[in-house]
Amino acid sequence: MTAAISLRGVGVRFGRTRPLIDVDAEIDAGELVGIVGPSGAGKTTLLRLLLGEITPAEGTVSFDGGVRRRGRATIGYVPQLEASERSFPLTVQGAVELGAAATSPRVPWFTRRERDAARYALDRLGIGDLHRRGLHELSGGQFQRVLFARALVSEPQVLLLDEPTSGIDLKTRGEMLHLVDDLRSDGLTIVMTTHDLNWVASHLPRIVCLNQTVRADGAPLEVLQPDVLAATFGAEMKVIQYDGRPVIVDGDALVGGS
Repeated sequence: MTAAISLRGVGVRFGRTRPLIDVDAEIDAGELVGIVGPSGAGKTTLLRLLLGEITPAEGTVSFDGGVRRRGRATIGYVPQLEASERSFPLTVQGAVELGAAATSPRVPWFTRRERDAARYALDRLGIGDLHRRGLHELSGGQFQRVLFARALVSEPQVLLLDEPTSGIDLKTRGEMLHLVDDLRSDGLTIVMTTHDLNWVASHLPRIVCLNQTVRADGAPLEVLQPDVLAATFGAEMKVIQYDGRPVIVDGDALVGGS
């Protein structure tokens, strides 16, 4: 089986800084994988690498056994909710149509087919009735679905999510989880970065611990161990099991019974 994404010996340099060193990973089609690590661990650099915004100084990055095809929209990207601007004067429909920019040089003059694709993406995510609303009128959960629709309008095979659980409430987080499950059921390969260890322990089948290089890769019970977490985050963490799943507790929180 050919991996949907393959990184072999990948290194990235920014002057004297090396955010990624000798990264090896393979992700099969239809997999859901979480990338965890502290700030500055290289998670954002890894996403930029997969998006084709930067190139590796060493090693290779390939998709479906071949070269990157970003221009043919095989990769969709959902940015952090808190990093996105809702005050921009766009309707929901207009914002999603911008997703066609990956394959169309005619922005903002979209074809009828592209406008229909945007509406289909909105309907698919259950917000087709909001297509005329301004972005500033949306709730956090509704706006996150708009970002997903924009990423999906060009029918990518790989979806990259940057901290999708950051800055959202529990209700929106639950909606996002169901949405990710539905998209995975449709055959999408999904890679997400997150700092929420207990969320990934509960909901993701595979976790990659990253800090410059891959520190561990596997199922939550295998990966979320005190020694791995110490090597990844540089801090002591306690791991307990609840209902067959690992639960991570900051080591300092256990001092003095607090």
